[in-house]
Amino acid sequence: MRTLIIGATGYAGCALTRRLARAGHEITGLARSEAAEEKLSGAGLRVARGDLLDPRTITPLLAKFDSIVFMPRIDLQAESTVVRALLEAIAGSHKRFIFTSGTGVFAVKTDGDWDEASYAEDDPFPRSPNVGVRVETENLVRAASTRGIHSMVIRPPLIWGPGGIARSLMSLHASARSGAVGYLGRGLNMTSSIHVDDLAEIFALALERGAAGAVYHAVSGEQSWRALAAEVARLRDLATRSLGIAEAEELFGNAYTNIVFRCCNRSRCPRTRDELGWRPHPDRLDIFAECARPEYMSNKGEPNRDFAAYFPRAR
Repeated sequence: MRTLIIGATGYAGCALTRRLARAGHEITGLARSEAAEEKLSGAGLRVARGDLLDPRTITPLLAKFDSIVFMPRIDLQAESTVVRALLEAIAGSHKRFIFTSGTGVFAVKTDGDWDEASYAEDDPFPRSPNVGVRVETENLVRAASTRGIHSMVIRPPLIWGPGGIARSLMSLHASARSGAVGYLGRGLNMTSSIHVDDLAEIFALALERGAAGAVYHAVSGEQSWRALAAEVARLRDLATRSLGIAEAEELFGNAYTNIVFRCCNRSRCPRTRDELGWRPHPDRLDIFAECARPEYMSNKGEPNRDFAAYFPRAR
């Protein structure tokens, strides 16, 4: 299959290119800059130049591909604009199109408490005001299946594993600069998670056998933020402590506090298991071991601010 990966230089994108290459796909990565082009070429990939902020530079490229996977992290309104343009360009072509969303669309703000809500792929959910635009983009992608596009949505939760950094885990390490590793409130709120290579497997299976119009979740476990903070504290020989919202925003950044650490974010994936035949690899289940990677342990206390570009006024 000739596949264009938009976001091939990212954390999950790199894992997906490795997985598809092993399966014999002809992979092209979209590059916005010379640096991105060099990274893709260095990985042995074909390269197409285009700018996500100007979809007109991308849409003429799509005719040569059998499938397009959209995985970049950009401003949610810009994301909606470019996805709409791509879908318009391939309407009636029966190409496969996967849009990467996230389980943040149904995160429940609990300020550190547990919540029983755990969502499967087709469960209704209350829409968070921070991610309303992304829900609209998801709906647009799913509806494109009635317009001659084999379109699908994949919602990953917290992604961890080699080849990149789980920014929320890095935030826990960064909070050690306060003398303890922090969690918000009681820290009983949960986050679902998945190893990056298991996520890549789900994308590959969706390209091969996913149903048009489907949403697929990608989850292999869930943990409380308090338990994760305790493991980071053990590794750093520190205590843990509860944070209020203001202090959490100082330590974690506004967006990470309000989009991640204040929320309970639990997902299930029965459709992924039943339709795609996916199961997590038994050697990719221990997120606590991930916390000990040197990339995290070397953090000297810098908070993560990168979510601010996507959720500048998260509350």
